[in-house]
Amino acid sequence: MHPGGPFWARRDEGAWSIPKGEYDDGADPHDTAIREFTEELGTAPPPGEDLLLGEVRQAGGKVVTAWARAGDFDPTGFTANTFEMEWPRGSGLVATFPEVDRAEWFAVDVAARRINAGQAPLLDLLRSMA
Repeated sequence: MHPGGPFWARRDEGAWSIPKGEYDDGADPHDTAIREFTEELGTAPPPGEDLLLGEVRQAGGKVVTAWARAGDFDPTGFTANTFEMEWPRGSGLVATFPEVDRAEWFAVDVAARRINAGQAPLLDLLRSMA
């Protein structure tokens, strides 16, 4: 998925991400992953079994735990949450933006160029399990 908002509007390579979110200590990371997929794409993940890929640490320090699931998902019909922020910065105006502005399927080699660099090792893990 491609993050929405003005900061990401003209960025493509290195901007894409898997659905992810933070969870409190004691919360189930898998439950969080399902919730975030649903919140960020506006629909529950397709039915199927999940394969734990593992954890990666992004450049900012955020730890991402990821799962893979085979299934059908139509990326053209998603509905994203929105967020508000001052834009243009310093203007005093508040604008509303989608949390996700695009969702697409990519071949793994294309996804490796487009995904956040900190999440790219997840694709290597997926390849190694195939």
